[in-house]
Amino acid sequence: MGSPIQCTNLRKTYDGKVEAVRGLSLRIEAGQCFGLLGPNGAGKTTTIEILEGLLAPTSGEVRIFGHTWNENPRQLREWIGISLQETRLSEKLTVCETIQLFASFYSEPRLAGDVLAELELTEKSDAWVGKLSGGQKQRLAVATALVGNPRILFLDEPTTGLDPQSRRQLWEIVRAFQRKGGTVLLTTHYMDEAERLCDRLAIVDHGEIIAEGTPSDLIDRLGGHHVVEFRVDGDGNGRGPVEVWRALPSVESVRHDEDMVCLNVREPHLTIPALLAEVQQQGRHLEHLSTRQASLEDVFVQLTGRHLRED
Repeated sequence: MGSPIQCTNLRKTYDGKVEAVRGLSLRIEAGQCFGLLGPNGAGKTTTIEILEGLLAPTSGEVRIFGHTWNENPRQLREWIGISLQETRLSEKLTVCETIQLFASFYSEPRLAGDVLAELELTEKSDAWVGKLSGGQKQRLAVATALVGNPRILFLDEPTTGLDPQSRRQLWEIVRAFQRKGGTVLLTTHYMDEAERLCDRLAIVDHGEIIAEGTPSDLIDRLGGHHVVEFRVDGDGNGRGPVEVWRALPSVESVRHDEDMVCLNVREPHLTIPALLAEVQQQGRHLEHLSTRQASLEDVFVQLTGRHLRED
């Protein structure tokens, strides 16, 4: 069989003029967790709906395990599970009844009890959906996607609004699905989530992929694994000529983030003493100085000029 998910030169235009997706191509291999990152309006949801067979593309091709949605849509739907960002379930059904209902849609579903145990919902089996907490409802939504015994799991913002413990529980569910050979495509606003879960990811903006690779590869492209953030007193809080900070030892790139100056550096132990000397020479004083590891958030800001969660 072909790759679990493959699309080529995908385009979607609304009303003949609004281009939501512009020539997007992806290939996701079996067992991968692939992340799709981008701001609101970037085309992520449109892309996922096309891949899921919910929306027809204007042009381009989608193949799920080598098959197009025009060939055998019923079989393809047996192979995928979908969990939306806001899955609305009947609040007057119990948890077990909800799982049994979704299981009835598939020819070879998993046992409802097994799925409930895997999602740690056994104790809530007889509880009404309307009485569940936010984290329990989100796990139930993922359970409805897993009960059909899918090979591919589509997760749209699976942990939005969840507390840290519920987020970690869902991360483990995703990893368990992968360990069994499943393939995952997810969107997320949480960069730490993408770094922890995704084997590969694509950053999408204005309907196009602007960067793709493993999280570590994308961070490497910044040129430095460390970020030095600082703020100085005086006019502009250090937002003076970039060349001054770019000339410091080991600095690979410079950007401004609100009132902070952010330096991507390879060897902070060389950069920081030179930075302190430069600030002193200017007759200024540091108001803030911190160092940290470079992250996907830094990659996203450098590529798009904004933070993902600003949108």
